[in-house]
Amino acid sequence: MSKKKGLSFEEKRTRLAEFFYETKDFWQLKDVEKLASKSKGIVIQSIKEVLDSLVSDNIVTVEKIGTSNYYWSFPSTAVQTRKRKIDELEDEVNKLQEKRNELQLSISEAQGGREKTDERIVLLSQLAEAESLRKEHLAELERFRDCDPALLEAKEKATRVAKDAANRWTDNIFALQSYCSRTFNISSQQFYEQFNIPEDFDSIP
Repeated sequence: MSKKKGLSFEEKRTRLAEFFYETKDFWQLKDVEKLASKSKGIVIQSIKEVLDSLVSDNIVTVEKIGTSNYYWSFPSTAVQTRKRKIDELEDEVNKLQEKRNELQLSISEAQGGREKTDERIVLLSQLAEAESLRKEHLAELERFRDCDPALLEAKEKATRVAKDAANRWTDNIFALQSYCSRTFNISSQQFYEQFNIPEDFDSIP
């Protein structure tokens, strides 16, 4: 049996952001570690690092009140912060794309017979730097989209709908099992075996 794959850092970020959006409360680090590790399946030892990254990206707010630090993030605030950051990143990506196109044009003009002129070498270096920055900004943009409160809420709603549907089918199967037991005088175990239903079959809590 293959070993269960752990969560990636980005998955941990998304789940920890979900924790704050869902609880809509103020938390100390010890409480975040205790509750988020249980409800979101994040290894407790990694929560501080993940939380620091969310604070750094302004997804989670931290303030010192008295002698303790308190963390929070409400969906309404997060939406505004995320939109502002995404707008900034998209603007940067567009500027870098324009610079990249200009550099590629300059390189084409400078290479002539493809000899390695000093100008072409400098332009190639600038192009590599612009491309690297563009990729970094695109990756950061993706991180913010992963923590989109509206998207997380939609996913949560879809999960609830799927769960309700699964439980309706479970109730139907239980009703059918009860009918067959009364009508055909068979036990529930025989019914489950006949239809290859596992013994621990039950509703989703």
